[in-house]
Amino acid sequence: MPWLSRWEPEDSRFWRTEGSRRAWLTLAVTTFSLVASFATWFVFSAVVVRLPGIGFRFDTRQLFWLAAMPGLSAGILRAIHTFLVPIYGTRVTVTVATLLKLIPMLWLGLAIQDPATPYWHFLTMAFLCGMGGGDFSSFMPSTSMFFPKRLQGTAMGIQAGVGNFGVSLTQFVTPWIIGFPLLAACGSPQSLVKGAESQAVWLQNAALWYVPYLVLAGILCAVSLRSIGGKRPSVGEMLRNMTDNKHAWFCVITYVMTFGSFSGFSAAFPLMIKSIYGGFEGAPDPLKYAFLGPLVGSTARVVGGPLADRFGGSVWTQLSGVGLIGGCLALIFGGYLQPTSIDQFSGFLWVMLWIFLMAGIGNFATFRQYPIIFAFSPRQGAQLLGWTGAMAAFGPFVFSTLIGESISRTGSAIPFFWGALAFYAVASSINYWYYTRRAGERYDFGTWRGTWWDQAKATWPKDGK
Repeated sequence: MPWLSRWEPEDSRFWRTEGSRRAWLTLAVTTFSLVASFATWFVFSAVVVRLPGIGFRFDTRQLFWLAAMPGLSAGILRAIHTFLVPIYGTRVTVTVATLLKLIPMLWLGLAIQDPATPYWHFLTMAFLCGMGGGDFSSFMPSTSMFFPKRLQGTAMGIQAGVGNFGVSLTQFVTPWIIGFPLLAACGSPQSLVKGAESQAVWLQNAALWYVPYLVLAGILCAVSLRSIGGKRPSVGEMLRNMTDNKHAWFCVITYVMTFGSFSGFSAAFPLMIKSIYGGFEGAPDPLKYAFLGPLVGSTARVVGGPLADRFGGSVWTQLSGVGLIGGCLALIFGGYLQPTSIDQFSGFLWVMLWIFLMAGIGNFATFRQYPIIFAFSPRQGAQLLGWTGAMAAFGPFVFSTLIGESISRTGSAIPFFWGALAFYAVASSINYWYYTRRAGERYDFGTWRGTWWDQAKATWPKDGK
């Protein structure tokens, strides 16, 4: 049966005899699919830096817009996905979402072989790639319902962290996989010009190699997944749960700080390297280094879930905010955004990796923190995960467009980083006042101070406001 008539993960006997096996199977299958979601979401971040070299005449602003467009659609689609799992269930939602991503991958694989392909075609394809970011708001709320509260930080840290590796995957694999023909049917090579040299590449491989992965993932989802039954809330009820509550908006702000930064810088990082350091002799290849940032952030998200369960999420979110502020200051005052020598690139790279690490810490922290904030209503907490994820998914769009505009208008990304610093300061202040200080309204003790339910009964109002 596609729907489970009983699901009580907080019941220890049910969890031992039936719940644990089903929950971990669901996590494994959906995480396998989520890797492809993130990879296809960010495929344009790896492709755009190669387009000028194979004959596409797009300027810097246009390239940043191509990197940004998947973030615009992902934010819109995440808002939609927030409502899908409670209505249609995990099985149907995740299976259909996985298979739909075949459309932009096949289209991109064909269009990239013709330098005469209009710019608006690429904008449309980039928008469709946002489907890979949009379905995240179906994956995470589903996972939060399958696991007991004491394991949610670990489970969602594993899923989101491993899923985030898809960003590194697409930026790491692309430079290698475009160097040879996958199949004769994949098309002819292009000539990639680098200075006075050129080499044959098959840039279409960057998209087409996901096709068999997506087909396999779709089949696994259709066969293995089940959905949790129960009362299905109306769209109006879910909207009220997500918007008629100050804590919902505070969570949006802190998640834009954490995941918005991770996804935004992941999309913009290759073009930042090309735009800021590409004019020097011996300029670095953006894709040789760009994957390192998402890799650092994703690793932090995977390993940090148990730490958030143990010590509480809010303190790690606070550390993330302070670290992001420090990273912005280092970039601005270290001179790395207006370099005078290629020798400054190593410093720029290390500071950016620090920023990715801080964003990754915030990512694992918030997904422990938010279900605890709404501990009295697990379904509301699950919906909130989708809602905050939808808002933060605009990160690639906002970061890429603003960084691109900053560089195009002023010749430097410094104005952008001053704005980011101010936002991080506001978000960190909110997190400290309401969730980190002991007198905060929803202070998260962590399991080392007692069970989450004992904390909830002792400190939080039952109306959830």
